[in-house]
Amino acid sequence: MDFELSEEQRAFANTAREFALAEFAPHAAQWDAEAIFPKEAIAKAGELGFCGLYAPERIGGLALPRLDATLVFDEMAAVDPSTTAFITIHNMATWMLGTWGTPAVCERWGADLTSGRKLASYCLTEPGAGSDAGALKTRAELQGGEYVLNGNKAFISGAGATDVLVLMARTGGGGAGGISALAVPADAPGISYGKKEHKMGWNSQPTRTISFDNVRIPAENLLGSEGEGFRIAMKGLDGGRINIATCSVGAAQGALDAARRYLHERQQFGKPLASFQALQFKLADMATELVAARQMVRLAASKLDAGHADASTYCAMAKRFATDAGFNVCNEALQLHGGYGYLSEFPLERLVRDARVHQILEGTNEIMRVIISRKLLEGDGDIR
Repeated sequence: MDFELSEEQRAFANTAREFALAEFAPHAAQWDAEAIFPKEAIAKAGELGFCGLYAPERIGGLALPRLDATLVFDEMAAVDPSTTAFITIHNMATWMLGTWGTPAVCERWGADLTSGRKLASYCLTEPGAGSDAGALKTRAELQGGEYVLNGNKAFISGAGATDVLVLMARTGGGGAGGISALAVPADAPGISYGKKEHKMGWNSQPTRTISFDNVRIPAENLLGSEGEGFRIAMKGLDGGRINIATCSVGAAQGALDAARRYLHERQQFGKPLASFQALQFKLADMATELVAARQMVRLAASKLDAGHADASTYCAMAKRFATDAGFNVCNEALQLHGGYGYLSEFPLERLVRDARVHQILEGTNEIMRVIISRKLLEGDGDIR
């Protein structure tokens, strides 16, 4: 068991840190305040391979282990969790397309997605199917050589600004077994987008509903086989949960770094805040929670890389723990800044707002507890 990163991994992380400081840091506050989707900056990330980190090589991806991908997302999220989180969603959708797509689908979109020239959205959630994803109602009817799509999706990141939709739709009967996955051109006739949602955080990426009205796509756009879509979606979410957990770890790191600097700079009662033991203890607890969360995320990523039988359970545990801990560290860092933490001139309030949604998406933390407890109570319950 080796917890040390290799020189290559450290160099990769350093590249991500330098990129984020150069391309995200000067603009992140403006992107948040003005709800700007920074497609040019994301494309620059794609030039470094960050838009296809674990996508298959056959579509131009780097095919890296999930553990290595967390190193990149961790560094970028320390500067801008919102933009980084979208890049993680794009990576997930791109991996799904490259893993299960037909040669025609991979030829059409693969290289553009892994390079960041085009972007992808993941379309699972519906107005009436959130945590109960198996109850989705969007339908895809096979008519001749085409699927005809009808239905609605909700809370879709990047919707209206991306090029490809990795869509889960019902091709068969009720339940998870009737769901299939398809690659859909985002500008296909019959697709319409709702208003851009006004959100508490994640403002550098648009969120909209999507409606499908007799949208026709080639049958070759099916990913995998009919009825395999729910399994594909859940495999995507295992990695997605690690990704979002990593974004929480990164946000917490950014908040902790800001708090450390502030405790040295700010003086009260004639002494720097760093000299007060109560605040020293607070900082120590924050650092401990952060390290524990990061190690749990890396453990889950290693389990997923190894194809461990309980990888999904570890991904759920990492997502639950890291998103809770990450939000708490950001919130405590804001508290350490006092009234200044509440001002938009400091990054703390943005980090808190961006990190909060991580406890909800990619499966709420309540659903993560369901997954974990089900494993404990079924079979031998051994997850050691």
